[in-house]
Amino acid sequence: MPDSSAAIPLRPFGKHADVKISALGLGGHHIGQAADQKTAINIVHGAVDGGVTFFDNCWEYHRGKTEAWMGAALKGKRDKVFLMTKVCTHGRDGSLAMQMLEQSLTRLQTDHLDLWQIHGVVFENDPELFIRPGGAAEALRKAQEQGKVRFVGFTGHKRPDIHLAMLNVGFPWDSVQMPLNPFDSHFLSFERLVLPELNKRGVAALGMKPIGGNGDMVKKGAVTAEQALRYAMSLPVTTTITGMETMDVLRQNLKIAQGFTPLSDAEMQAIRDQVKQPAGDGRFEPYKTSLKFDNPEARLAHDYPLDDQSVEVKEMLKATENEGHPWPQVSA
Repeated sequence: MPDSSAAIPLRPFGKHADVKISALGLGGHHIGQAADQKTAINIVHGAVDGGVTFFDNCWEYHRGKTEAWMGAALKGKRDKVFLMTKVCTHGRDGSLAMQMLEQSLTRLQTDHLDLWQIHGVVFENDPELFIRPGGAAEALRKAQEQGKVRFVGFTGHKRPDIHLAMLNVGFPWDSVQMPLNPFDSHFLSFERLVLPELNKRGVAALGMKPIGGNGDMVKKGAVTAEQALRYAMSLPVTTTITGMETMDVLRQNLKIAQGFTPLSDAEMQAIRDQVKQPAGDGRFEPYKTSLKFDNPEARLAHDYPLDDQSVEVKEMLKATENEGHPWPQVSA
C-alpha cells in the first residue's frame, strides 16, 4: 500500500466550508464488480486507511449488492467517512424516493447519509419531473427535515444543458456530480459549461468517470490512467470519484492521491492537446452518445427500450431478489 503518511488533500464541500472531504472518492458501482464480498470489504478498508473519506453508492447498483457490501465494510468505520448514495425515482413520486431511502439506510447499516443525490438526470423532462408537486424534490426536503440526510444533490452524465436546467429549477442544491476527464473538455463539455456555474454558486462539484467509466481511453493508448486521474483531480472540484474493483487499482489511485498537488495550467493544456483528435467525436465518452450507460430504472420510468447487453439490464432480467424493488420486475 502507498505511504499513507502523505495525506490525501481534503477540500471544502462547496459552500459548506466547514465540511471537508478527500480529493479522491471511491466509486460505488465498481465495488459491486469486486471478485467477492471479502475483496470489496478489503478495498473499502484499504481506502479508509489510505485517507479516502468520500464513498459513493446508489440504490440500484448491482440490484442493491453494492450498498450491502459497502455497509458491511463500513461497520465500525461509519464515523470516519462521508457517505453518499443515490435515489432512483427518475420521475416517479417522492413517496417512492422515501421508500428507497429506507432501503439504502438498511443496506448501508446507518441511520443517516451525508449526501443523498438524484441519480442519472439524463432526459430533457427530468428537471420538471423532479420539481413538480409530489415529486422527488419534496422527498429530498423531507429527508433533510427528518435528519436522515445532511446534504442533497443530483448526478448525470449525458448533456450539460440538462444539468444547467436542473440547477435552475429553484432547488437549493448542495452538490452536482458529472463526468470530468480530458476528453470531456472537447465534447459536450461539463468542464466548460457546468463546472464554472457550480463554482460561481458555491455548489460542490463532484467529478466522476475520470478515465471514461470503462477505461477504453487508457486501454487504447489515448491517455494514461495517471494522466487522466491527475487531470480530473486538478480541476476546481471537491472530489474526483473513480472505480476501484481491485486492490491493485486502489493502490495505483492512492499513490496518485496521497500528497497530491494539482497540475499546472500548461500541463493541463498539454493533456487536452494530446487527446483533442480522438476526443472530438465522443467515441471515448459513450455515456454521452448512447444508451450504454443509461440506468435501466431511468429508461423504464420514461418508457424507453432497454439495452439488453448492459450489465445492469442483464442483472435486472435475471434477478428478482432485490428487496428494494417496489414495482413489477421486467421480464425477458
